Amino acid sequence: MRRAWIAGVVLSGVLLGACTDPSSGPGAEPPPAPPKASATTHQRPVASPSAAPGKPPVVLYLGDSLAMESQEVLGGQLRTELRARYTSAPYSGTTLCDYLEGSAERSLVPAPDKAAALVRSSKPDYVVLQFWGNAWDYTPCMDGIAHGTSRERYFERYAADARRLTEQIAAAGGSRRPRIVWVLQGPDPITPDRVRRVNALYEERAAASGDLVADAGRTVSPAGARYSWTQYLPCDAHERAHPDYCTQPGHGRTALHRDDDYLHFCLAPTTSEPKPCPVRSPGILRMAREITRVIGEHVRTGRPAG
Repeated sequence: MRRAWIAGVVLSGVLLGACTDPSSGPGAEPPPAPPKASATTHQRPVASPSAAPGKPPVVLYLGDSLAMESQEVLGGQLRTELRARYTSAPYSGTTLCDYLEGSAERSLVPAPDKAAALVRSSKPDYVVLQFWGNAWDYTPCMDGIAHGTSRERYFERYAADARRLTEQIAAAGGSRRPRIVWVLQGPDPITPDRVRRVNALYEERAAASGDLVADAGRTVSPAGARYSWTQYLPCDAHERAHPDYCTQPGHGRTALHRDDDYLHFCLAPTTSEPKPCPVRSPGILRMAREITRVIGEHVRTGRPAG
């Protein structure tokens, strides 16, 4: 297992599609060209005029490759549990600045799929933001600021982009300003402190703007060790009740990551064309269930989930 894990870390710079930080890893290099962006996915089974308590919410999901692989599972959870109307527009390799209006010429996200544009068109009650925190100079909108070479500038820029994105989403929503759900990320074995600080930034931004936090990363972390990376965790109650999600029932544990990919949670091989995960993957379901729980609690009570 140790040998497989090391091999996975070495290969991750090629496979992760600009979501991690090769400069701080064991010599991996960025891919030569940006990944192909996704087309916007629209799934709207039930219409709802508002997210008043008990009403089906309208949810918009934006993010990077973690959102790309998770978008269909999250949509299924939201529709099943909350009867939600759901729109997703993730793009692999992106970060917050890619979704800012005014960055179209230096961005991996086209103008029609910027956050504010989609808020105006889909009128969501909740905007879920799932970003690992593009930690190196991959997308042009980061202006060459990378975690490995300009650590404090990276965090300052990331905080500024989080504030700007919040402001643009709020302005686009007008009198029906949507709640933003900041998704906290899981552990990173290469730069654990970076993820800790990115998550703290999300929590600070949510508190300052009256928005929500979904600690999906906690569901893929060991109990009592929030920022310790692991490839396997004990099967939880839901996985034991649905054995297809308990990948090693004889050991009482389930896989979160493939041997060759320490970041993504899809248990199918990475493909050159980003797409939703095609196989059952416990890590994806764990995180989607937590995001759904947070939104559902807020819909029911008007208060953040505990």
